[in-house]
Amino acid sequence: MLIIMILMVMLLIVGAAILSASETSVTAVSRAKLFQMFKNGNKKAGLTRELTENLGLSLSAILLCNTLIITFTTSAVTDILTDYFGREGVIYAPLITSALLVVYAETLPKIIAVNQPERVLLFFIWPIWIIFKIFKPITLSINNFARAHLRFFGVTSTGNEEFAALEELRGVIDMHFSHSQGAGNERAMLKSILDLRSVHVEEIMIHRKNVTMIDADDSSTRIVEQVLASPFTRLPLWKDNPDNIIGIIHAKALLRIVQAHQGNLDDLNILNVVTKPWFIPENADLLDQLQAFRNRREHIAAVVDEYGAFMGIVTLEDILEEIVGDITDEHDIAIRGIRPQEDNSYIIDGTVTIRDINRQLDWSLPDEEASTIAGLLLYEVRMIPEIGQTFMLSNYKFEVLRRHRNQITLLRVKLMSE
Repeated sequence: MLIIMILMVMLLIVGAAILSASETSVTAVSRAKLFQMFKNGNKKAGLTRELTENLGLSLSAILLCNTLIITFTTSAVTDILTDYFGREGVIYAPLITSALLVVYAETLPKIIAVNQPERVLLFFIWPIWIIFKIFKPITLSINNFARAHLRFFGVTSTGNEEFAALEELRGVIDMHFSHSQGAGNERAMLKSILDLRSVHVEEIMIHRKNVTMIDADDSSTRIVEQVLASPFTRLPLWKDNPDNIIGIIHAKALLRIVQAHQGNLDDLNILNVVTKPWFIPENADLLDQLQAFRNRREHIAAVVDEYGAFMGIVTLEDILEEIVGDITDEHDIAIRGIRPQEDNSYIIDGTVTIRDINRQLDWSLPDEEASTIAGLLLYEVRMIPEIGQTFMLSNYKFEVLRRHRNQITLLRVKLMSE
């Protein structure tokens, strides 16, 4: 009888060890690795996905089963020791049981599971999956009971899983590239892809003030000269007033029609090569807009506000630059918007976007309320500052160097913690 009891205790400890290892592996496993293994044909990986996607229920089932095993183990050890030590066995039982469980059912299996979570979880997937299915109704009831008590105290247990997943990806990117030399560009690109959904067109568009546009009432010769002098291949065409955009001129299409007329521009009708403009709202996010560019096979769109007023233009290249950084070719006009100084400060054009500054200088200027560095200063100080005024915003010192009317055109910014 004694041998049977000892064997039963050993089996219970082994069961507790398996459950402890499984508990750790479920929380430490890489869902991305499991998904890739499932795509490669690993059927066990498909079962693990069900566990990881229902993590709360999985852990509750494992803990519930583990609690039952520990209870039975303590009871069995107590029976064995009371047979030999009498009442004193009740004192020795919890001490011996705790030592056995901590070493062999908690510490050792969890160390193994942390080092090889995928391998451990796949090895024990069938018993764990069966336990998950058997105890699922009970764990659902327990979880609902617990959530009801949390709501009683004003605590909600539901969260934004999509946001949590994105934050997890951002953390993985930062952790991975923090130890890699010269990997700043790769980290910035990966994080920019994750941010496309939260960035709106108005934050990256070319403002109407800086858009090169063509007046439809100009002569054909004048229009051709302006198109050829511009570094851009697509130019908005307006009529009567700059807010009335009637089309987009493509330089290549214009050259074709010029060639067809053998250089005779007097009878050239520019409207024959103008494409219909595409208007989009300023609050469209970049991910949807990128997909829209692909679906429509367009490269440029006119941005309007809620009243339909023309605000600026955005191009496919503008969105791609949000991911990979500035893209320049031999026809682009090089504009240095950020110039480093010897005192570790930077002279920055007022129109440079905060996202570009944060990406290039690895700063953390807030970009929720303004898209440009000048807009951020105006939002924070709630006034139009004079030339020479300085302001402290968090750890950043702002100095106004140049102002054109009411527009701040040049700033000196320094991170004071350097």
